Amino acid sequence: MTRLDDFRAHRSKMNERIGEIGHRGINRFFRLDSAAYEQGALDPKTKEGLGLVASAVLRCNDCIDYHLDQCVDLGWTDEELYEALNVALVVGGSIVIPHLRHAVETIDLLRAEQPDES
Repeated sequence: MTRLDDFRAHRSKMNERIGEIGHRGINRFFRLDSAAYEQGALDPKTKEGLGLVASAVLRCNDCIDYHLDQCVDLGWTDEELYEALNVALVVGGSIVIPHLRHAVETIDLLRAEQPDES
């Protein structure tokens, strides 16, 4: 089990628990969040990259993990991820560096999950 596995399990468990609360405002926000990444004028791949950059600038490691997971699922290459993280670093400044370290570790974990294509 990696920290990424723990993150996914905890996120799923707590999202389910939050859904059980049945609060209309919370449910609406969760739906709004999901809808923001659906196809529109921008495709989901681009939107997840925007989410990744915003998450890094806002210094939310859980959000970084989530968006990296989505980006990898949508076919982002490491080079594309590093470019996006560079934008976050330039926008956010040196305070983003610890979160860049976290992001690079997460990318390594995500790539380790992928089947060897050799």
